Amino acid sequence: MCPLPLAAAAVAAPRAPLRLLGRGLAAAMSTARPLISVDYEVFGKVQGVCFRMYTEGEAKKIGVVGWVKNTSKGTVTGQVQGPEDKVSSMKSWLSKVGSPSSRIDRTNFSNEKTISKLEYSNFSIRY
Repeated sequence: MCPLPLAAAAVAAPRAPLRLLGRGLAAAMSTARPLISVDYEVFGKVQGVCFRMYTEGEAKKIGVVGWVKNTSKGTVTGQVQGPEDKVSSMKSWLSKVGSPSSRIDRTNFSNEKTISKLEYSNFSIRY
């Protein structure tokens, strides 16, 4: 069960897209520096511990886009895109931190590549 205060805050949080000087986040990020895309899969106790909700929150805090979802084999998988330094921060979080009740045994990263533009406008939980 997710902690109620954080869950309540997540529900109360505005869902409007972030705008920077009239331009979308994706447009602002694509002009700043090279963009990276990477797929990930997190192994351990990562389901039933609010891992996806915390991942979404951390991604939005760091400023990356992409998605996260549970798999049928008990892992969490997804994709992260953004400037290299921000993707690196998210990779570290996915490898070492996670949600408070999670236990990360290992995180596999694959298909890391430079991209010319972001393929997503935000970070979302997929079902």
